[in-house]
Amino acid sequence: MGGLTIYEFGAIMSQDSRAEESEELRKVPLSVFEWLEVQALAATNKGTHAWLRLIQKRGQRAIQVTSFVGVVRAPDGYQIEVLPKVGKLTEGGDVQARQLLIEMLRCLGGFRHIKTDSAKLAATRMPLLEVFIEAFLGSVEQIVKRGLRSDYSAMQDNMFALRGKLQMAAHLRQNLCRKDRFFAEFDDFSPDRAENRLLHAALRQVLSWTGSQTNQRLARELCFVFADVPISERPSLDLLRVRLDRGMAHYFDALAWARLILEHESPLTGTGGHRSPSLLFPMEAVFEAFVAKHLRRQLSPPLHLKPQVKTFSLVRHLEQNWFRLKPDFLVKASGSNYLVLDAKWKLLDINKKSNGTDKYGLSQADFYQLYAYGQSYIDGQGDVVLVYPKTEAFSEALPVFEFPKSNGLRLWVLPFCLRDRVLILPPSGTCATLDTLFGELGAQHPNPVEL
Repeated sequence: MGGLTIYEFGAIMSQDSRAEESEELRKVPLSVFEWLEVQALAATNKGTHAWLRLIQKRGQRAIQVTSFVGVVRAPDGYQIEVLPKVGKLTEGGDVQARQLLIEMLRCLGGFRHIKTDSAKLAATRMPLLEVFIEAFLGSVEQIVKRGLRSDYSAMQDNMFALRGKLQMAAHLRQNLCRKDRFFAEFDDFSPDRAENRLLHAALRQVLSWTGSQTNQRLARELCFVFADVPISERPSLDLLRVRLDRGMAHYFDALAWARLILEHESPLTGTGGHRSPSLLFPMEAVFEAFVAKHLRRQLSPPLHLKPQVKTFSLVRHLEQNWFRLKPDFLVKASGSNYLVLDAKWKLLDINKKSNGTDKYGLSQADFYQLYAYGQSYIDGQGDVVLVYPKTEAFSEALPVFEFPKSNGLRLWVLPFCLRDRVLILPPSGTCATLDTLFGELGAQHPNPVEL
């Protein structure tokens, strides 16, 4: 077992490669590299957006990590941790990038249950997989402290004393010559219910994954508590049987983790007969969810933020709407649209404009996209916004971009501060729309994340 930490768009080579290792080029054992090649080829054949792609680096075969972040574990236990690329630009490095990712994941649907001690995380430099395992074990521990929930379940048995309802046909068939037995069906009140079976199965699974002595010890203690509960043999079926009714609310977080652990719901799973844990997340979606959560808090009623709107289409053909226009966010009030925003997980650099080709790292396709959004959602008049993560190379709003053939449509490129969780606005008086919607933003900065 071993592992490495790499950033988005970093490259991986085999240890027997002649190329020298660097921050952008990491080496893994040959068996792990071959397994990663299989993953990359499988994703390519499926036509999906893969977390890996095959490339050449310094004349050697290599594999590049794409814009997925999280952790994956090879069949032999080797762990690869992929962190957001902004970590390369900060003094905190891996530790800060890891903490930032966990903070951002809490904004992603289904991951609000991720909780961890930031100080402990920084002190121990705990890998992401262990963070996730620790969070799951902690949620199960809370259930144990409150007591496992039991339920009545119908059972059948051949007993010495009659209990419940005698099953006459089965009784005569099995006990024709045994007058001391009764074959009956009865209700048994026990912890053998779908929710507990799933948690027991997930505990056994993480016990085989974790390399942390603390997590191993807690997992064993919890498995002992679940000793009388069978392990779920068909998790997909038991997940359909889950009932979080009255008195079961404290099971929610642990079962959310169990679903991930047992069904491998993240974008990647092992192939070739191996079931390897993977918790990888598209960074575009993570950033979008993070921006949505904190922008929503910074709008005052009656203004509200509506994500993933798809009211309009680009064209209409044969009485059908084609090519839905789906901006990431739309600011609305009283049925009127005020502002269109799109979040892009890309690092801009204000110094890359002098040569006339890089244009800060902006994409022409994104400008076409925002132009179409502006024409449809705000009638080609007003302001549209592209939101990018704030870095040292992009720390303030760019001068406005104007569409000369439009009726006054303007595009703003604004940084979003991940630490302070706020949108950085252009100078006051530059944009009336942004001043109106976020005019009090400077006075409403939330407490910064302790990174």
